[in-house]
Amino acid sequence: MSDVNCTHNCNTCGESCSSRQEEQTSFLEPLNPASTVKKVIGVVSGKGGVGKSLVTAMMAVRMKAKGYKTAILDADITGPSIPKAFGLTDAGVGMTPNGLMIPATTATGIEVMSANLILDHETDPVIWRGPVIAGAVKQFWQEALWEDIDYMFVDMPPGTGDVPLTVFQSLPPDGIIIVTSPQELVSMIVAKAVNMAKKMNIPILGLVENMSYLSCPDCGKKISVFGESHIDEVAKTSDLTVLAKIPIDPKIAGAVDAGTVEYLEAPWLDAAVLSVETA
Repeated sequence: MSDVNCTHNCNTCGESCSSRQEEQTSFLEPLNPASTVKKVIGVVSGKGGVGKSLVTAMMAVRMKAKGYKTAILDADITGPSIPKAFGLTDAGVGMTPNGLMIPATTATGIEVMSANLILDHETDPVIWRGPVIAGAVKQFWQEALWEDIDYMFVDMPPGTGDVPLTVFQSLPPDGIIIVTSPQELVSMIVAKAVNMAKKMNIPILGLVENMSYLSCPDCGKKISVFGESHIDEVAKTSDLTVLAKIPIDPKIAGAVDAGTVEYLEAPWLDAAVLSVETA
């Protein structure tokens, strides 16, 4: 639409003109003046149940162990699992005198904001529509006191819906890690997440494959429980890097269930940690 014919009402216009492009920059949501977050790293997946929250938790732990001040914004509002992994089931969110939310703090000092920290009971369902859920994510970002955070990891719900769009547009992340599993349909699922990130101009740090293999306790042979991995082929097709292949290990599930993920060693994530440091 030419400037001559412009009605100056973008709500009733479908054109992609310079005025609309300028308007879109306003999606970025600033932090409150008391907060500072240097880097935001999103952890995403194309489908649920692949271990996205586990990777989020372990990456925050690894970065904290390297001396960085880290935080987790649990954007999976309807399926929050971060507090459980860190043993924060009885924790809550405090308030500053000027009304900012104070994130819960884990045993080693990782700051966490999650829907489960503001519910009366951790099993209470969050029955909200998409816009309300997206609004809650913005509140966690804007209305919480994030003091001098070096790296914030955002645990996003699976798929390419309201919340990932909100995070990509409103925060936005300095890079994302895509988590997947070794199944045949993974190429299609990863492609959706990759294409969304590219459309939104979000840097992709690489891929992490969870439940990649099982090490035989007797001979050490790697057993492909869910079939042969296709992660290397997918990475090559999308010109991405495979950052980690996390094995199936009862110790991992045990640590998450016990709320002691902070004490779980995760040597598989060395390359992922380096990619975050250089993002």
